Amino acid sequence: MAQKAKVAKGSRGAARGGVVKEARRAEVRLPPLRPFGGGELEPDGDYDGVEFRGLELGGQDAGGALFMDCAVSGCGVGETRFARARFVDSVLTGLRGVGTDLAEASLRDVEVVDARLGGVQLHGSVLERVVVRGGKIDYLNLRKARLRDVIFEECVLVEPDFGLASLERVEFRGCVLRRVDFSGVRMKDVDLRAVGELDVARGLGALAGAVISPEQLIELAAGFAAEVGVRVAGVGE
Repeated sequence: MAQKAKVAKGSRGAARGGVVKEARRAEVRLPPLRPFGGGELEPDGDYDGVEFRGLELGGQDAGGALFMDCAVSGCGVGETRFARARFVDSVLTGLRGVGTDLAEASLRDVEVVDARLGGVQLHGSVLERVVVRGGKIDYLNLRKARLRDVIFEECVLVEPDFGLASLERVEFRGCVLRRVDFSGVRMKDVDLRAVGELDVARGLGALAGAVISPEQLIELAAGFAAEVGVRVAGVGE
């Protein structure tokens, strides 16, 4: 059964020094950009210093494309194919849509801001120095992905799947994690203490390498006991 923990407001933003290594935050500084010239995205395309603003990109194919020093703002990306695409030094703001395919994509030094997405496929992807800030993402698939220096900040993730993924220096700050799947995850320096709502559906036993707060430990205690096969009962029961 899913276990839920709500962290006290006072513990948000608590000092992390010494307990867990902090993630290195992406700081993207975009150069002057030129507007996208129109038409459709192209597979294996090369987009350098381009701004995509308010466009409907749904259903297009940009598999294997390179986006460097780009801004994608207020665009529809429902069922858009970005499989094996690379996003470098880019800012993605206000993306919306269902079924966006980012399988085996690479995101490095990227900010994702106020996304409203569902069924995002990021399995097998590589995320390095990425910030996901604000917004709501349903059914985020990060199975077998590699996350390093990633920060989830003030966002809502509903049924995210981190199964068999590798997480190193990953922080969750003021987030809501509902029915998260941590099955088979490998964690190192993962900070969950400032999660606003922590609801673990599967994989409590994979939290080795993570840091949680004392309040979260109390809330998750029954789940931890069940994970290792310990029965909890009062004397005389």
